[in-house]
Amino acid sequence: MLTTLAAGALLVLPAAGKMDDVKIKATKLADGIHMLTGKGGNIGVLTGPDGTFMVDNQFAPLTARIMVAVKNIGGDTPRFLINTNYHFDHTGGNENLGNAGVTIVSHDNVRKKLAKGTTIVAFNRVMPPAPKAAVPVITFTREMTFHLNGETVHAIHSPNAHTDGDTIIHFEKANVIHAGDLFFNGFYPFIDTGAGGTVQGVIAAVDTMLALADDNTKIIPGHGPLADKKALMAYRTMLETAQVRLSKLKREGKSASEAVAAKPLSDLETEWGGGFLPTDKWISIVYDGV
Repeated sequence: MLTTLAAGALLVLPAAGKMDDVKIKATKLADGIHMLTGKGGNIGVLTGPDGTFMVDNQFAPLTARIMVAVKNIGGDTPRFLINTNYHFDHTGGNENLGNAGVTIVSHDNVRKKLAKGTTIVAFNRVMPPAPKAAVPVITFTREMTFHLNGETVHAIHSPNAHTDGDTIIHFEKANVIHAGDLFFNGFYPFIDTGAGGTVQGVIAAVDTMLALADDNTKIIPGHGPLADKKALMAYRTMLETAQVRLSKLKREGKSASEAVAAKPLSDLETEWGGGFLPTDKWISIVYDGV
């Protein structure tokens, strides 16, 4: 299987050499549940006698390394793979895994974007229609539940948040949440307003996760280190602060460029502006979704 996947990775993305130094690290969160980090969106994995369940899969050139890491934690070729959103750093390995016989699951809107192709407007990045093997074969509208390995896994759609197709994954018994890109731990999140994303929608999604969490919950963010409820609450406070301030500027009729010039979030820059989106760039991206 791994030989096939490695070959597939090279075929899907010829620039695989740029990821030669990426290492996949596994962190145990509970019995049979791990977080995998490498390059791209963080991965969640549930292993056990009923088969492996995977959340997201980063980039195609990393598939073989990801599968080695899965094997090392007791898993095998996933029985199910669920995409938390359509972005390429979460779905890049779909084709490789689909060709290996993995059943791919997503929200309806993720499938539509992968099947038809789309453009990530904020970065003017065109995503052509995905190959058939990369397109989810099972979709849902609001929520669905998986029962395997003694775990109850809830997939919950959170509308118009990071995109229009985001999914929260709740491993109920283990008390673990995979937030996908609804949570960037420690820095400003990319909100894909061109795909229906809004700041208020992300806040609502965070509220959904906070209602599921307690002080012992382990939260896998889409990007950033493993988190807990306290970190998620701090993230919500930042988002609400931004929402209030940017909404005020919008009511005053300010354009996005005028909002950036007003420096309404300058006091948040030190704590939240250290990711790939500095404060000014973040405001210019999310302003239409306020």
